[in-house]
Amino acid sequence: MLSVNAYAAPSANDPLVATTVERRDLGPRDVLIEIRYAGICHSDIHTVRGDWGRQSYPLVPGHEIVGTVAETGAEVASHAVGDRVGVGCMVNSCRDCDTCRRGLEQYCLRGNTMTYGGIDADGTVTQGGYSTHIVVDEDFVLKVPESIPYEAAAPLLCAGITMYSPLRRWGAGPGKRVAVVGLGGLGHMAVKIAHAMGAEVTVLSQSLKKREDGLRLGADHYYATSDPKTFSELGFSFDLIVNTVSAGIDPNAYLGLLKVDGTMVAVGAPAEPMPVAAFSLLQWRRNFAGSTIGGIAETQEMLDFCAEHGIASEVEVIAADRVNEAYERVLASDVRYRFVIDAETLR
Repeated sequence: MLSVNAYAAPSANDPLVATTVERRDLGPRDVLIEIRYAGICHSDIHTVRGDWGRQSYPLVPGHEIVGTVAETGAEVASHAVGDRVGVGCMVNSCRDCDTCRRGLEQYCLRGNTMTYGGIDADGTVTQGGYSTHIVVDEDFVLKVPESIPYEAAAPLLCAGITMYSPLRRWGAGPGKRVAVVGLGGLGHMAVKIAHAMGAEVTVLSQSLKKREDGLRLGADHYYATSDPKTFSELGFSFDLIVNTVSAGIDPNAYLGLLKVDGTMVAVGAPAEPMPVAAFSLLQWRRNFAGSTIGGIAETQEMLDFCAEHGIASEVEVIAADRVNEAYERVLASDVRYRFVIDAETLR
């Protein structure tokens, strides 16, 4: 077993604290990764605070992980010591169900193993990337292209694939009008990726305070949802709306912005249910869908796409001892656009 430095939540109500966690001995198909950077995702906060269900504590969050291969098991063929690699939101799945065989491990019918707060094959609780090292099965380790800066690559392992997957699945591209609800950690990646795919991109944000940023990132249009005229002017405008916000919104107001056969996809996960008026769906053959992350092959495809198009996350790098401050700033929407922990500050 390897004891490594980490930051963990001791309970749902207490600040994260410096601690140590044990990493399992390297199995024949395992990869030991020396972590360089770990992104802070809004879902980290929801999870450690128990918003999405009870957790086992202490819990080390973090599923936006990039680093360098430090050691490999005897049977590892896909990664070598010194490789630039990444780990996203899951570290295992059954590999045998229908969805896993289709490359959709994120929808494993037997339940995938999440990077933290999941139950590993040995029955222990997985611990995430706010740490110096992690041991992961080689099949769930991604190759990080050289052209993407390490720190800016970390959020791609969650925010990037969370946006890439629905944009790809619902055909964002030339001739398509795509609206992104919210310009935060997820939304800013959606704008970059949809623009690179060739879609006409509109940001729908509560106010216009980030308008300059949105246009710089690739948006063609920017509207404030606090202005009632936005919803009347943009009726029947979009082929695809991607809702990135975790706060509760009225989905029915946004459904009215879809064209016939248009789709609204929820990727943000508010703690409260969202009531949807079936009449809007029925009358105009609209679709209301959900999407989570992508499978391993699609995540690698996303990383390669981002490298090809010069896409990376906009980040603010912090020392590990500022993680609690960062959590409060995320909740206050006071980050542009993703906090990333420098794991060197844990050593």
